Amino acid sequence: MRTAWNRVDCSLWCVALAACVLLAAPARGQFPGGAGPQGAPGEGAKKADLPKLPEPEGAKRLTKTDEVWVDTKKHEVIVDGYIALREGYLEMLSCLTGTKEHEAIIGAQTKAQTVHAALLAVGAKSGHPVKFRPKFEPPTGTEIEIEVRWLDDKGEWQSAKAQDWIRDSKTKKVMTQPWVFAGSGFWKDEKGKDFYMAESGDFICVSNFTTAMLDIPIESSQSNEGLLFEANTEKIPALATPVRMVLRPKLEENK
Repeated sequence: MRTAWNRVDCSLWCVALAACVLLAAPARGQFPGGAGPQGAPGEGAKKADLPKLPEPEGAKRLTKTDEVWVDTKKHEVIVDGYIALREGYLEMLSCLTGTKEHEAIIGAQTKAQTVHAALLAVGAKSGHPVKFRPKFEPPTGTEIEIEVRWLDDKGEWQSAKAQDWIRDSKTKKVMTQPWVFAGSGFWKDEKGKDFYMAESGDFICVSNFTTAMLDIPIESSQSNEGLLFEANTEKIPALATPVRMVLRPKLEENK
């Protein structure tokens, strides 16, 4: 099987979907709040079984199947998911549902390319994923701030910086590194069909992956012996708690 990068096709596809986002009418169906089943859904969990939050006001839903909204006035992308992991070493803040929940805090109920297109729609620009050869080059792209929101036992909204849920595995200090919009890429199979690489699960990473959509701009090992980050357990809500990620590109006009 031949592997090939095709960033031009990736950009064209995502710009086209981003244009549809800006023109589409918002979907306004309401979802019930409250917690989901005890324990996070495992791989292959049906979408209907996953916990839901009320749809965000003032934002446009992108697709019928992805829990993703865009607020073009606030330059925000909103992605819903659930708490999949509270303890242990991490390779990601968030993976896609049914992929790598054993090494990510949040299972995101979306396709990665939908969020890629949404970030373009609110002004973010993709750079490039990490490069390891001929020498290490960190991932680049627009810096993306991530806020996490959830409902407490009283039904009140709580929020935190996503970094607060992650800590250095040696120093135990809260993670300070930002995320950048690396943008992943496409590979083409022998039949000429394109596949977005981040759909394998490498969605919002804290270990460097050449397939990552969002990554941190430092050298961060993905080997079991060298993982830099772990879950900051006491800050993370219970397993299966519905959680909302709010992604905000750091744009020049917003500084």
